Amino acid sequence: MREQQLQDVLRRIPAGVATLQGEALRFGFVNEAMQLVLGGPVQEGQPVAEHPGTIPPDLLEVMQQVFQSGRPYVAKAYCIPLPGADGEKPTPRYFDIALEPVREGDAPVSGLLLFAVDVTAQEESRQRAHQLSIETRRLDTRLRVLTETVPQITFTVDAAGKYEYVSPQWYYFTGQPPTADLNAIWPLLIHPDDRLRVLYQSDSARAAGIGWSYEYRLRRHDGQYRWLLSRALPELHAPDQAVFWHGALTEIHDQRELAEALRRGEAELRFLADSIPELIWTATAEGFIDYYNEYTAEYSGLTKEELGPTGWINLLDPSEQAGAARRWVQSIASGQPYEGLFRMRRHDGRYRWHIIRARQLADERGPRWFGACTDVDDQHRLREVLQTQYDELARTNRDLDTFVYTASHDLKQPVLNLRGLFDELRRTASFDDPQESQIVHMVDEALGQLDTTLQELAATVQDQRGLSAPVETLDLRSVADEVLLGLRAQVQESEAAVELDFSAAPTLIYGRANLRSILHNLFSNALKFADPARPLHLRVRSDLSATGQPLLTVQDNGLGMELPGHPAPIFQPFARQHPHIAGAGVGMYLVQRIVASRGGHLDVTSTVGQGTTFTVYWFEA
Repeated sequence: MREQQLQDVLRRIPAGVATLQGEALRFGFVNEAMQLVLGGPVQEGQPVAEHPGTIPPDLLEVMQQVFQSGRPYVAKAYCIPLPGADGEKPTPRYFDIALEPVREGDAPVSGLLLFAVDVTAQEESRQRAHQLSIETRRLDTRLRVLTETVPQITFTVDAAGKYEYVSPQWYYFTGQPPTADLNAIWPLLIHPDDRLRVLYQSDSARAAGIGWSYEYRLRRHDGQYRWLLSRALPELHAPDQAVFWHGALTEIHDQRELAEALRRGEAELRFLADSIPELIWTATAEGFIDYYNEYTAEYSGLTKEELGPTGWINLLDPSEQAGAARRWVQSIASGQPYEGLFRMRRHDGRYRWHIIRARQLADERGPRWFGACTDVDDQHRLREVLQTQYDELARTNRDLDTFVYTASHDLKQPVLNLRGLFDELRRTASFDDPQESQIVHMVDEALGQLDTTLQELAATVQDQRGLSAPVETLDLRSVADEVLLGLRAQVQESEAAVELDFSAAPTLIYGRANLRSILHNLFSNALKFADPARPLHLRVRSDLSATGQPLLTVQDNGLGMELPGHPAPIFQPFARQHPHIAGAGVGMYLVQRIVASRGGHLDVTSTVGQGTTFTVYWFEA
């Protein structure tokens, strides 16, 4: 009766129970829970080894060893895959297996008690916990590698302000040994001027359960204080209570120094802009003015608010505002520089001329405009006065040239008349004077000299008018041959030897009329002032100066001349060194004027009785 009751109890318990009898381990009592473990109904007296269920071979081997040894055995979380329904994969289940030998007294083992308790849920939870532990260690390792390799100091503090962790970068930065007491040494490394503020801000943030962000100076291993940015966020535990603060220290010393230098530079530039007596302003990319210097307010008599975003345009003369605004809009759209001459109203209502310039500067902050309004009223009015005077002088000069040319032209006829009357008088009249022939010669020479002077004067005015002739590329030999052709009679009469060499610089960019006049005067002077004791030898050569500019050398073996010892111009109008030779003394003066007007200069070396050398530097002043 009691055995039956025991079996009823064993059948209802959730654990699997079975009895195995004899050395063959034949099934005896098997409750329902154990039948589920074994994978189906069990026939009483059937050996365990012949059961087609799910008992793994290793468990069968252990059962036999327990029977033979008589020692009990317990296997924790033993996996027995239960067969799936309709060909599905077996489902792994975990059981605590207990094998207990059965014997009566000291008799040999007669069987085994098999217990199986399903612990699948606990084992799966344990395995998940194990995987989570592995993943947590992996993430912790990764986090530690990241925090120890980034160029920042990472730390963790608790609610009381004690440091739980600090990355190795802190020790590298401060030079402190790893054995240093962080909580004691850290505050001492903060700059004395920042220490109280930092401690207060961190305490306040921890008390409020919030993060913080502030800057302070921390002493580096070399004793230098460097600016750092400290940021931290709280780790909240239920119920929303901050337990730890995790943060990082980032060195911002260079950025702060750069920002301070930039701030000082901007302050200096603003001071400089306010000190300049010009209207200085800046504008946005859209063209709206966002800054005026102090002088703008002084000049206009308006505040920066009254000037507004288009202030300088409103200060212009009403007739110029529309055109200036259109040009400004075009510059804003195209990015091209802005420049114009306008009249701007001063605080007293007077309009003064200004040059308004603006340029666009594009950097990482985007495009901006920088402009200036420069007062040029005095220069503008002076230029108008000078232009008026220049026009009057030019008109006077033209009138004077016209007068001289007309006078010289109109005097030719009276001179011709005098020449005719004198010739007639000499032919028909006679004088009872022993000096008659000398007087007649003197009058004849005076008339000839007057006629020559009038011709030279007319030629001078004509050449003066040609100083502004257009330039062209000229062949020097061609022009020189043309001039010598006009002087052929004088060359043949003096039996002169002319030597031309233009190989070094065969061409010249010059005015044709100017070049012909220069060569004509230089060649004719050499023929005129030839030494009667020897044939004239005239050498003409082109060359290049040390700076690569063309030059011309004209050398003769004529009478020569005495040169002044002071740096004044060598040739003056109507100045002559050989009065016994006919001439007006204006030819070389004219050559000197032409060369100087084209940006060059004339050098002369001469020895009386040996000859003269003229060097024309065409473009070197």
